[in-house]
Amino acid sequence: MQDRILDVLIPHRLRAARTLNLASRYLLTWQEPASLEIYFNKKLAIEGTSSAVTNPMIEAGLIHCRALLEFLGLCSKKGVLANVSLPRRSDDIGIEQFSNSAGPLPLVSPTVAVAPYSGDKAVAEKALLMVLNVTNKGLAHFTSDLANSVADVELLEIASRGIEILVHNNVYMPLGLASPDVAIPSRPRPDC
Repeated sequence: MQDRILDVLIPHRLRAARTLNLASRYLLTWQEPASLEIYFNKKLAIEGTSSAVTNPMIEAGLIHCRALLEFLGLCSKKGVLANVSLPRRSDDIGIEQFSNSAGPLPLVSPTVAVAPYSGDKAVAEKALLMVLNVTNKGLAHFTSDLANSVADVELLEIASRGIEILVHNNVYMPLGLASPDVAIPSRPRPDC
Protein backbone atom coordinates (compact mmCIF):
# COMPACT_ATOMS: atom_id res chain seq x y z
CA MET A 1 0.00 0.00 0.00
CA GLN A 2 2.82 2.45 0.82
CA ASP A 3 4.35 2.00 -2.64
CA ARG A 4 1.00 2.87 -4.22
CA ILE A 5 0.76 5.99 -2.08
CA LEU A 6 4.30 7.10 -2.95
CA ASP A 7 4.22 6.09 -6.62
CA VAL A 8 0.63 6.87 -7.61
CA LEU A 9 -1.50 8.79 -5.11
CA ILE A 10 0.95 11.48 -4.00
CA PRO A 11 2.20 12.11 -7.58
CA HIS A 12 -1.43 12.49 -8.71
CA ARG A 13 -2.04 15.08 -6.00
CA LEU A 14 1.25 16.85 -6.78
CA ARG A 15 0.23 17.13 -10.45
CA ALA A 16 -2.99 18.79 -9.31
CA ALA A 17 -0.90 21.22 -7.22
CA ARG A 18 1.17 21.98 -10.34
CA THR A 19 -2.06 22.53 -12.28
CA LEU A 20 -3.23 24.97 -9.59
CA ASN A 21 0.12 26.74 -9.89
CA LEU A 22 -0.20 26.97 -13.68
CA ALA A 23 -3.75 28.34 -13.47
CA SER A 24 -2.67 30.85 -10.80
CA ARG A 25 0.17 32.11 -12.98
CA TYR A 26 -2.22 32.50 -15.92
CA LEU A 27 -4.65 34.50 -13.79
CA LEU A 28 -1.86 36.73 -12.50
CA THR A 29 -0.81 37.47 -16.08
CA TRP A 30 -4.25 38.26 -17.48
CA GLN A 31 -6.26 41.34 -16.56
CA GLU A 32 -9.47 39.48 -17.42
CA PRO A 33 -10.32 35.98 -18.66
CA ALA A 34 -8.80 35.17 -22.03
CA SER A 35 -10.81 33.86 -24.94
CA LEU A 36 -10.92 30.10 -25.24
CA GLU A 37 -11.42 27.69 -28.12
CA ILE A 38 -11.18 23.93 -27.65
CA TYR A 39 -10.83 21.66 -30.64
CA PHE A 40 -11.52 17.94 -30.87
CA ASN A 41 -10.14 16.23 -33.98
CA LYS A 42 -9.30 19.68 -35.38
CA LYS A 43 -12.94 20.78 -35.11
CA LEU A 44 -14.00 23.63 -32.85
CA ALA A 45 -16.12 22.12 -30.10
CA ILE A 46 -16.15 24.66 -27.25
CA GLU A 47 -15.93 28.46 -27.21
CA GLY A 48 -15.89 30.73 -24.22
CA THR A 49 -13.40 32.16 -21.77
CA SER A 50 -10.41 30.75 -19.96
CA SER A 51 -12.51 30.52 -16.79
CA ALA A 52 -14.00 27.30 -18.19
CA VAL A 53 -10.55 25.75 -17.73
CA THR A 54 -8.87 27.77 -14.98
CA ASN A 55 -11.73 27.52 -12.47
CA PRO A 56 -11.78 23.69 -12.37
CA MET A 57 -7.95 23.64 -12.40
CA ILE A 58 -7.96 25.83 -9.30
CA GLU A 59 -10.73 23.94 -7.51
CA ALA A 60 -9.21 20.50 -8.11
CA GLY A 61 -5.76 21.79 -7.21
CA LEU A 62 -7.02 23.25 -3.95
CA ILE A 63 -8.64 19.99 -2.88
CA HIS A 64 -5.49 17.97 -3.62
CA CYS A 65 -3.25 20.57 -1.93
CA ARG A 66 -5.40 20.39 1.18
CA ALA A 67 -5.12 16.59 1.18
CA LEU A 68 -1.32 16.84 0.90
CA LEU A 69 -1.15 19.36 3.76
CA GLU A 70 -3.26 17.10 5.96
CA PHE A 71 -1.14 14.08 4.95
CA LEU A 72 1.92 16.05 6.11
CA GLY A 73 0.13 16.70 9.41
CA LEU A 74 -0.91 20.33 8.91
CA CYS A 75 -4.28 21.95 9.55
CA SER A 76 -5.82 25.27 10.51
CA LYS A 77 -6.75 25.76 14.17
CA LYS A 78 -8.25 29.06 15.26
CA GLY A 79 -6.81 30.80 12.22
CA VAL A 80 -3.21 29.63 12.60
CA LEU A 81 -1.26 26.83 10.99
CA ALA A 82 -1.10 23.87 13.39
CA ASN A 83 -0.61 20.12 13.49
CA VAL A 84 -3.45 17.65 13.15
CA SER A 85 -4.49 15.82 16.28
CA LEU A 86 -3.16 12.33 16.74
CA PRO A 87 -4.18 9.63 16.56
CA ARG A 88 -5.84 10.15 13.21
CA ARG A 89 -8.98 8.30 12.18
CA SER A 90 -8.29 4.63 11.59
CA ASP A 91 -8.62 4.93 7.80
CA ASP A 92 -6.57 8.15 7.42
CA ILE A 93 -3.10 7.95 5.94
CA GLY A 94 -0.45 10.28 7.29
CA ILE A 95 3.25 10.90 7.02
CA GLU A 96 3.84 9.28 10.41
CA GLN A 97 2.92 5.89 8.90
CA PHE A 98 6.11 5.99 6.79
CA SER A 99 9.50 5.18 8.28
CA ASN A 100 13.18 5.36 7.52
CA SER A 101 16.11 4.04 9.57
CA ALA A 102 15.52 6.77 12.19
CA GLY A 103 11.91 5.67 12.71
CA PRO A 104 8.53 7.08 11.70
CA LEU A 105 8.57 10.32 9.73
CA PRO A 106 7.44 13.21 11.92
CA LEU A 107 4.47 15.44 11.29
CA VAL A 108 5.60 18.60 9.52
CA SER A 109 5.50 21.39 12.07
CA PRO A 110 4.21 24.83 11.09
CA THR A 111 7.75 26.19 11.51
CA VAL A 112 9.17 23.55 9.16
CA ALA A 113 6.31 24.14 6.72
CA VAL A 114 7.16 27.81 6.20
CA ALA A 115 10.97 27.46 6.42
CA PRO A 116 11.66 26.79 2.69
CA TYR A 117 9.90 30.02 1.64
CA SER A 118 12.53 32.64 0.84
CA GLY A 119 10.23 35.56 1.62
CA ASP A 120 8.33 36.60 4.72
CA LYS A 121 7.37 33.47 6.68
CA ALA A 122 4.03 35.07 7.61
CA VAL A 123 3.18 35.19 3.89
CA ALA A 124 4.01 31.49 3.54
CA GLU A 125 1.78 30.65 6.50
CA LYS A 126 -1.01 32.81 5.10
CA ALA A 127 -0.69 31.01 1.75
CA LEU A 128 -0.96 27.54 3.31
CA LEU A 129 -3.84 28.69 5.51
CA MET A 130 -5.58 30.05 2.43
CA VAL A 131 -5.57 26.56 0.88
CA LEU A 132 -7.04 25.05 4.04
CA ASN A 133 -9.61 27.80 4.56
CA VAL A 134 -10.75 28.10 0.94
CA THR A 135 -11.33 24.36 0.72
CA ASN A 136 -13.25 24.45 4.01
CA LYS A 137 -15.31 27.56 3.31
CA GLY A 138 -15.30 28.22 -0.41
CA LEU A 139 -15.56 24.80 -1.97
CA ALA A 140 -17.47 22.81 0.61
CA HIS A 141 -20.42 25.21 0.80
CA PHE A 142 -21.52 28.71 -0.21
CA THR A 143 -19.97 31.49 1.81
CA SER A 144 -19.57 35.25 1.65
CA ASP A 145 -16.09 34.92 3.17
CA LEU A 146 -14.31 33.82 -0.01
CA ALA A 147 -12.40 36.66 -1.66
CA ASN A 148 -11.20 36.69 -5.25
CA SER A 149 -8.43 39.27 -5.31
CA VAL A 150 -5.03 39.32 -6.98
CA ALA A 151 -3.51 38.93 -3.50
CA ASP A 152 -5.51 35.71 -3.02
CA VAL A 153 -4.31 34.33 -6.35
CA GLU A 154 -0.73 35.22 -5.40
CA LEU A 155 -1.14 33.27 -2.16
CA LEU A 156 -2.49 30.26 -4.06
CA GLU A 157 0.51 30.41 -6.38
CA ILE A 158 2.90 30.50 -3.41
CA ALA A 159 1.13 27.64 -1.63
CA SER A 160 0.90 25.39 -4.69
CA ARG A 161 4.62 25.83 -5.34
CA GLY A 162 5.55 25.35 -1.69
CA ILE A 163 3.55 22.17 -1.12
CA GLU A 164 5.59 20.31 -3.71
CA ILE A 165 8.78 21.36 -1.88
CA LEU A 166 7.31 20.27 1.46
CA VAL A 167 6.45 16.82 0.12
CA HIS A 168 9.93 16.44 -1.39
CA ASN A 169 11.76 17.63 1.75
CA ASN A 170 9.65 15.76 4.29
CA VAL A 171 8.58 12.57 2.51
CA TYR A 172 10.68 11.55 -0.47
CA MET A 173 14.05 12.87 0.71
CA PRO A 174 13.90 11.28 4.20
CA LEU A 175 12.86 8.00 2.58
CA GLY A 176 15.85 8.19 0.21
CA LEU A 177 13.57 8.36 -2.84
CA ALA A 178 13.56 10.65 -5.83
CA SER A 179 10.55 12.89 -6.02
CA PRO A 180 8.15 11.96 -8.80
CA ASP A 181 8.21 13.87 -12.06
CA VAL A 182 4.95 15.79 -12.05
CA ALA A 183 5.68 18.19 -14.88
CA ILE A 184 2.67 19.57 -16.73
CA PRO A 185 3.42 19.92 -20.43
CA SER A 186 2.55 23.46 -21.44
CA ARG A 187 3.84 25.92 -23.97
CA PRO A 188 5.41 29.10 -22.63
CA ARG A 189 3.90 32.17 -24.27
CA PRO A 190 4.66 35.81 -23.61
CA ASP A 191 0.95 36.62 -23.20
CA CYS A 192 0.26 33.72 -20.79
